[in-house]
Amino acid sequence: MSVGVVALVVPAEMGLRSWDLYEVSIAATVFGVPQPDLADPWYDLRICGVGSPAADAPGLSLRTPYGLEGLDGAETVIVPSVPDACVEDGAPVPEDLVSALRNAYDHGARVVSLCTGAFALAAAGLLDGRRATAHWMHTAQLAERHPEVLVDDSVLYVDDGDVLTSAGMTAGLDLCLHLVRRDLGAHVANQLARRLVVPAHRPGGQAQFVDLSVPATDEQGLAPVLDWARAHLDRPLTIEELARRAAVSPRTFYRLLRRATGTTPLQWLLNQRLARAQTLLESTALSMEKVAALSGLGTANNLRHHFLKQVGVSPGDYRRAFPRPFSADTGT
Repeated sequence: MSVGVVALVVPAEMGLRSWDLYEVSIAATVFGVPQPDLADPWYDLRICGVGSPAADAPGLSLRTPYGLEGLDGAETVIVPSVPDACVEDGAPVPEDLVSALRNAYDHGARVVSLCTGAFALAAAGLLDGRRATAHWMHTAQLAERHPEVLVDDSVLYVDDGDVLTSAGMTAGLDLCLHLVRRDLGAHVANQLARRLVVPAHRPGGQAQFVDLSVPATDEQGLAPVLDWARAHLDRPLTIEELARRAAVSPRTFYRLLRRATGTTPLQWLLNQRLARAQTLLESTALSMEKVAALSGLGTANNLRHHFLKQVGVSPGDYRRAFPRPFSADTGT
């Protein structure tokens, strides 16, 4: 499967703050480093600058091999940030960037923002009437400046099909891995996450605000219990059983997991079961009933219900996007 060109937009003419490099590096690492053993061809990354670096530009300036013409023909366009002046001082987003984003979207590109890049998408009108997010420190400004955007400051990222937005910093990595998952499947995304030494999948609905008061040590036994649960998803797991294995009360287990992940134990389990089902659908030809059983979703009907609700397509349609020459019984 060809995943095409990813155009990564860098506002060269107005300079980058040092911390903006984080989001740029995330996208460049995920989409710009070939992974031929995972998928071949990989993405074709174009780093595209807005204007020319100015000698007196604040922050850092980058030389880029492409200008905004690099957006032409791109399947995906990513704006990781806009200059600080566009966020804090109300300076307009460069008009040539706004026009280029509109043109790319009109020609079928998937348009993505990380952190303050949402201000550029909003200026282009691509977020009008849509739910969107940005870093929680800037969502109030985004909502005030663009009241037509349905700003949600409580989530890591929002996937609205052909327009996606994320919060800042590590949430940008979550969205980039989500794109890989959409394009190349759960197995490829999981393996890439492992190479990046990050969690394989954090759902977009997980909270931006995570209480870090969970002890840094493993004295509560939470990590081993979660690893055990992932290895036994075919079982009917309960909060009581997981709490017992962690040697805490169900109420304490609920609180610890909520603090650590921003989600409830039941939602965490459902996310793990769906991720397992995705991997099985991609890598085997097992029946839907078998996939449902091995992932702990019970029946094919239950698998279909949750898949449609969470993934947006049926299990059958998802499998057809990842054809494999496996036998129906063994998956080999």
